[in-house]
Amino acid sequence: MSEEVSKRAEEEAEIPDLEGQSDDSSDEGEASGDTEMDFLRSLFSRTLGLSPGEKVLDELTLDGVARYILSDKCKNIICMVGAGISTSAGIPDFRSPGTGLYANLQKYNLPYPEAIFQIDYFKKHPEPFFALARELYPGQFKPTVCHYFMKMLKDKGLLSRCYSQNIDTLERVAGLEGEDLIEAHGTFHTSHCVSFLCRKEYSMDWMKDQIFSEDIPKCDSCGSLVKPDIVFFGENLPARFFTSMKMDFPRCDLLIILGTSLQVQPFASLVSRVSNSCPRLLINMEKTGQSEFGMGLFAFGGGMDFDSDKAYRDVAHLSSCDDGCMALAELLGWKAELEEMVKREHALIDSKDDKKKDKEANQSSRRTGAEPVKADKTE
Repeated sequence: MSEEVSKRAEEEAEIPDLEGQSDDSSDEGEASGDTEMDFLRSLFSRTLGLSPGEKVLDELTLDGVARYILSDKCKNIICMVGAGISTSAGIPDFRSPGTGLYANLQKYNLPYPEAIFQIDYFKKHPEPFFALARELYPGQFKPTVCHYFMKMLKDKGLLSRCYSQNIDTLERVAGLEGEDLIEAHGTFHTSHCVSFLCRKEYSMDWMKDQIFSEDIPKCDSCGSLVKPDIVFFGENLPARFFTSMKMDFPRCDLLIILGTSLQVQPFASLVSRVSNSCPRLLINMEKTGQSEFGMGLFAFGGGMDFDSDKAYRDVAHLSSCDDGCMALAELLGWKAELEEMVKREHALIDSKDDKKKDKEANQSSRRTGAEPVKADKTE
């Protein structure tokens, strides 16, 4: 890098200094500044390999993204999702002021809100986590429009993978399977003994029984705590996150980022893993993931750039995730299909819940000797 900088400096030294001839011309001064900035951008981008990629979208709007999806150029879509995709299901996100999970943990008497997901704190004080788990346990909520939009992308052969920060398993309930998903922050699907000498595995049903019996789950082999396989602060992400990331992102044609503040690493850094030409769509209540000042100034780097005059691939659609996905589905001509999918799948979930209530009621009746009853299905 130093040789190129020196060479360019020598070339610039041979160019006559014209600034003294235009002191009273502000327009020429601004033009000179623009030229110098362009030179710096060019120099840094060539030297560091950070030059902008090809502009793929015909316009930086949701319409432009929809036209690209419908073209034959968009074949591999990756979705990056956070807690914002599940708020309409009744599950709070983490950081929203007043309504977020971290703002409503006072009853657990934590030293600080994030402690409830700190592995060292959990090993000493597991009670707050399991009390919260009873409130938010998977199986009590229905997938949202956003979850079913991703299922539709899968059905149409467009979804390469969904990278999720969520532990609510709603992606699975909506129809995404193990190969479709990277659960970056783990899952309730399995649990393990926390002892390195044991590590016995337990099923989701076993953990659910423990949590709702209000017992602290303990290993029946060694007596240590048993923890769902969700990633706490202080733990490593699943190995599959890193191996899949290296394979998936270089071949991504469109990155859709949904309902995440992009504040937690290393997940947030995934936005920079796609190629420089890959369009990136953010559907969120506010803009996030934008470039740091220094990198944004020179119009390169992995951060999102929605507003500068150098923006060429990033689109921000500010709305709820459900509204944004429905708006995109409408532009794609998929709205009626998506609405029907949500209605059908929610009805199936309700039907399963009714059958479960009937079964539980009849089991209770047999124990007490009462007449069998059916769960009330009235609206």
